[in-house]
Amino acid sequence: MTDSDNDGARARLLQVFLAQRARMEAMVNRRVGCRATASDLVQELFLRLWRRPEVKAQALDTYLLRCAGNLAIDHLRSEGSRERVAEASLAGDEAAQAQAPEHALEVDHDLQRIETALRALPERTRQIFLLNRIHGCTYGEIAKAMQLSQSAVEKHMMRALEACKASIAEPATFIRRPGSARR
Repeated sequence: MTDSDNDGARARLLQVFLAQRARMEAMVNRRVGCRATASDLVQELFLRLWRRPEVKAQALDTYLLRCAGNLAIDHLRSEGSRERVAEASLAGDEAAQAQAPEHALEVDHDLQRIETALRALPERTRQIFLLNRIHGCTYGEIAKAMQLSQSAVEKHMMRALEACKASIAEPATFIRRPGSARR
């Protein structure tokens, strides 16, 4: 194809496109229900066809209408997919929000069980645990302050951590508060 043939094909495309533009926009508008979207889709169709080397169609006006209709259908499918993804995302968010109070209650219950386990520990073990985990003291600092070996501090910490771990590993028994009814 020579440059003059290419220029002739582009001139023909532009002429037929401009003649059919209002008709294509009206058809696409009926399908998608939005005049601005229809205008954008028809413009996109023009750009797609303009970038092609040559459009080989005997009835270019019919070809343009068919392409515009197909583009409208593709757009609707794409929008439907986006809506389904958005709905699924919202459903997931709603499910997470519905589970949030139950999860918070479960975490609160675990914390209560850990606190009970810590209170049941010998005083020295509990104190070592609190110095390390709450106050951020190192084993060496605790050993020096309590006049213990670092090995002894490590053993107390192991006992405390095992007690905490065991307290939340037990099956949960929810505490019912007075006045709360089971639903």
